[in-house]
Amino acid sequence: MTEVTVIRASQPWWRINFRELWEYRDLMGIMARRDLTSAYKQSVLGPAWFVLQPLLTTLVFTVVFSNIAGIGTNGIPPLLFYMSGMLIWNFFATCMNSIAGTLTDNVGLFGKVYFPRLSVPVVKVMVTTTTAGLNFLMFLGFWAYYLFFTDTALPAAWHMLLLLPILAYAAMLGIGMGLLLSSMTIKYRDLNFFLPFFSMLWMYASPIIYPASMVPERWQWVILYNPMSWAVEATRRSLAGQGTFSLEQVAIGVVSAVLLLVVGLFVFNRVQRTFVDIV
Repeated sequence: MTEVTVIRASQPWWRINFRELWEYRDLMGIMARRDLTSAYKQSVLGPAWFVLQPLLTTLVFTVVFSNIAGIGTNGIPPLLFYMSGMLIWNFFATCMNSIAGTLTDNVGLFGKVYFPRLSVPVVKVMVTTTTAGLNFLMFLGFWAYYLFFTDTALPAAWHMLLLLPILAYAAMLGIGMGLLLSSMTIKYRDLNFFLPFFSMLWMYASPIIYPASMVPERWQWVILYNPMSWAVEATRRSLAGQGTFSLEQVAIGVVSAVLLLVVGLFVFNRVQRTFVDIV
């Protein structure tokens, strides 16, 4: 009689082993350095693209939406207006989009050697945080110019500390969305093609190229229930002194981010146990 061996996971799907992540911290450090150094390895400008990309996007937004379309910026210099909005949006969107490909992009690696699958999203957040820090340094250069060489009224430098909890919030939201999308793309590959459109649509539904105060009354519900709206406006207030948001928006956003993070963690932990067999 043939003996059959059944291999099962050693832990239930609802138990997430965070201690294991700490044990693999050296591996995550190596993977983060690899991602940072290989991103623009064969390009002429190399790591400078980490700063040039958001700078060029800001310049395009300034020319198209401020100079040509004439969209107001609530008295904030257009460069600071668009750069501050894109700073928090790029951090969130990069977290979400990069984590969304965790399982499908690394199936070959996951099928050969074991390491905590959750370590890949952690690495993506580490890399995204590093690039956001570089972008913030670029923003500081323009901020200092407007502070010392123009008559622009800007908030005190200590207000920038408020950016830290906003970044933590954006990270929670991006990780939660990314883990859910990563789990869903295993079965529904169409999401890989829909994600860029979804991300772009979400960006235009957020007050990045326009201030929230300019949104008509009948569309205010979009701003209210968009969890990134208050984060963008709060970032502008802390960095440039102008931003419109309410405690209701903050409460809705924080509750949404926490729920998405918890649900995303459990769904991802369940799917990652058997996804190699499905793919």
